Amino acid sequence: QVQLVESGGGLVQPGGSLKLSCAASGFTSDTYAIGWFRQAPGKERQGVSAISSSDGDTYYGDSVKGRFTISKDNAENTVYLQMNSLKPEDTAVYYCAADESAFVAGNIAQWSDFEKYLEVWGQGTLVTVSS
Repeated sequence: QVQLVESGGGLVQPGGSLKLSCAASGFTSDTYAIGWFRQAPGKERQGVSAISSSDGDTYYGDSVKGRFTISKDNAENTVYLQMNSLKPEDTAVYYCAADESAFVAGNIAQWSDFEKYLEVWGQGTLVTVSS
């Protein structure tokens, strides 16, 4: 059974940086997709970023392109989300999600569309961007 544990959220000033971590365990396959969604108060959950284990392809939502970077440490089975130039509108609960479907891993560009089908979710970590 896959389990995901997020960490790294907190309070940061606009323009600052934070690095989120998602420690994964229990994968039964080398092929999977893993990444992040976020949900701001009163808004729908949206895809932020994801990475495919099979080819290393990545996905970034339009609002975070050029500011956020996803990376994966295979030895530690941990995915990181480096968030720079943070804005107040980045304030949200950030959720790590994963799926061992080869279809999802092979179509990472559609990460946002897969939200309802993803198998495993973390508990979420709160990021607050405020002065």
